[in-house]
Amino acid sequence: MYWRPGCHFCARLRARLGRHAGKAHWVDIWADPAAAAALRALTGGDEVVPTVVVRGAAHLNPDPRWVRAQLR
Repeated sequence: MYWRPGCHFCARLRARLGRHAGKAHWVDIWADPAAAAALRALTGGDEVVPTVVVRGAAHLNPDPRWVRAQLR
């Protein structure tokens, strides 16, 4: 999951995932320039967060229920 500090959408997703949040790999795009570049490649040049990548497909600001289901 691509995220950045201060993003309230990212914080909301993490909170709504509850105990499942620890199952995801969280990548801070502000701390990792290569991750930011990878995110821009996935989203057509934007740094939209949170972006969840599942099986190579990017999902921008996905529903937390859907993400929990993917983490099970």
